Amino acid sequence: MTYGIPADQPQQEVPVCPRHADRVSYVRCQRCGRPTCPECQRPAAVGIQCVDCVKESARNAPTPRTIFGGLARQGKPILTFSIIGVCAVLFLLQNLIPGLTGALAYAPAYTSEFIPPEPWRMLTAAFLHSTGFLLHIAFNMYALWIMGQALEPLLGRARFLVLYLLAAFGGSVAVLLLSNPLQSVVGASGAVFGLFGAMLVVQRRRGGDVRQLVVLIAINGVLGFVVPGISWQAHLGGLLTGAAAAAIIAYAPKGSNRALIHWGGLAGLALILVALTLLGATLVQLPLR
Repeated sequence: MTYGIPADQPQQEVPVCPRHADRVSYVRCQRCGRPTCPECQRPAAVGIQCVDCVKESARNAPTPRTIFGGLARQGKPILTFSIIGVCAVLFLLQNLIPGLTGALAYAPAYTSEFIPPEPWRMLTAAFLHSTGFLLHIAFNMYALWIMGQALEPLLGRARFLVLYLLAAFGGSVAVLLLSNPLQSVVGASGAVFGLFGAMLVVQRRRGGDVRQLVVLIAINGVLGFVVPGISWQAHLGGLLTGAAAAAIIAYAPKGSNRALIHWGGLAGLALILVALTLLGATLVQLPLR
């Protein structure tokens, strides 16, 4: 006598993976219930999920943000280290290539109405340093390393980069408005002071103690007036610009429009600096030869 499946009972289908139809799988995804082969299985908090459900979950998951709205990233402050690397490479090239410093340094005369303007120098000068004074780059890079490791994770890379560049630009604008039109300047000091100003604002916003930071800013600010060869104008311009940029970021109200307020405010600050540059260009008076 032969036993088998009755003719009137449908034969049960063998479960196969939707992504690999040639693979039988009796393991099912905990979310969608579909069979999933070992290649498509992903361990979850409870049971196994298929790769499609994991991808969908990742797309729908909220993007992690810092307390000030920037993209939260794990690991080291890559942008800070990158800026330090650029400054170090350029410092090496300054010592190897004659004329490089003069070609990228900034003086108000380069944004005056009397010679062909070279406004890019207002930013390139912030990545150069004095080749005859090693402590110049050493101090700036150390300060950048300290401030960058604190601010970059708080602000997010994009906002940190824009703040840094605006502070460098603001330092050059102050040089344009307040210093000798023929005096060239180089150095990241303006941008670094911008980070000092940003940290001051951020700490105040978070309710932290800022007394030590105020003392540090005051000491370095005084050095700009008593030590020859230091541009206090760049320090002042960078400090004010960095503080203003940080205030836009730190005091923007939370909500769906916070990013719009951030980028709109930073763009407005950049336009103010451009307007001051255009105004300063009309005020530069070159000495008669």
